[in-house]
Parts: sequence; structure tokens; C-alpha cells
Amino acid sequence: MAKKYSSKINKIRTFALSLVFIGFIIMYVGIYFREHPWVMTTFMLLGFLGIIGSTVVYFWIGMLSTKAVQVTCPNCGKVTKVLGRVDMCMYCNEPLTLDPNLEGEEFDEDYNKRKR
Repeated sequence: MAKKYSSKINKIRTFALSLVFIGFIIMYVGIYFREHPWVMTTFMLLGFLGIIGSTVVYFWIGMLSTKAVQVTCPNCGKVTKVLGRVDMCMYCNEPLTLDPNLEGEEFDEDYNKRKR
């Protein structure tokens, strides 16, 4: 089975969106404990922390996105952002690289890891 790759920025945004939904679900679970105010308050606070965490992640990826290199995808012709040595096009999932040594190589996310 082939690995499913996607843009790093889209992966982080998806994680932040999932934090929002997880936070809401935790808060809804707290509603079932209305008879126990401390348990309900705990669930509400945990859900709120999930939503605040999402806000922090969205802010972080927004700041990171402003510093990302913009390139034009050779496949779809749209402008996309590249984080690291290799990344995928946000629109068509074309492998992209800024490193001339990796031109023509098989796409692997391990190229972004630092060698020790």
C-alpha cells in the first residue's frame, strides 16, 4: 500500500481543526454530568484547553506560512508554499523540492530530517 503524502502546512492545519472538534466533543461529554458540577467543570475546562490549543497551533502555522518559500508548481501551475527540503503541492500533491541534489529522486519525507 502506497503512503499518502500531503503538504506539511495542510497537515498542521488539519491537526488544528481536529483539536477544535475534539475540544467541542469533550465539552459535550461534560453536559452529561450536570448533576456533578466538578466533573462537568473539568470536562468544560479540558475542552476549552483543546480549543485554545487549536488557536495556538493556527497562529503558529500562520507565522510559519508567512516565512515559507513560494514556488509555482510545474504540474498545476498554481503558487504553493514549500516547507523544508521536500514538500507536496497543496493543490495537486506533486512532489516539490528546492534542493538541486534531490531533483529526480523518489519522494520521501525523510529528506527533511537532519542527518546526525
